[in-house]
Amino acid sequence: MGRRPTIDRDELARLVAEGLSVQELAARFGVSESGVLQAKRAAGLAKPMLDHSRAVPWKLARAHAQSGPATNLRNLSAAAQGRPPAAERLNTALRWAQRLVDAGLDVSYDPAAGFTEVPADAAGSHVASVLAAAGQGLQQG
Repeated sequence: MGRRPTIDRDELARLVAEGLSVQELAARFGVSESGVLQAKRAAGLAKPMLDHSRAVPWKLARAHAQSGPATNLRNLSAAAQGRPPAAERLNTALRWAQRLVDAGLDVSYDPAAGFTEVPADAAGSHVASVLAAAGQGLQQG
């Protein structure tokens, strides 16, 4: 069995700063893309992962993970964390959330049925709070 390839952290940092893609780095170092990603995390060169648990507080069934409401909530969450998605995705999420808020609606989730639109609670709407956080994140960015 051969020796596993190693990735020099200084060279990795230099190449990342030059803008090489993960695919290009993998070819350059003779490792998998996963190996490059692991090396970037170990060297502190990877962007921190976004945490969408506030925007999507439910344990989603696999069938619902890529649904419109789940995607829109994640996109709003990314904006709230200072890393908004592409403009068209962000605009879709903002329009969706604003439509619900304007209509006095919120979303509910059930693993068997998926997402449903429901009347917003008088104490506040989940969608409204995610939308407000996204607005703050966009203003700060």
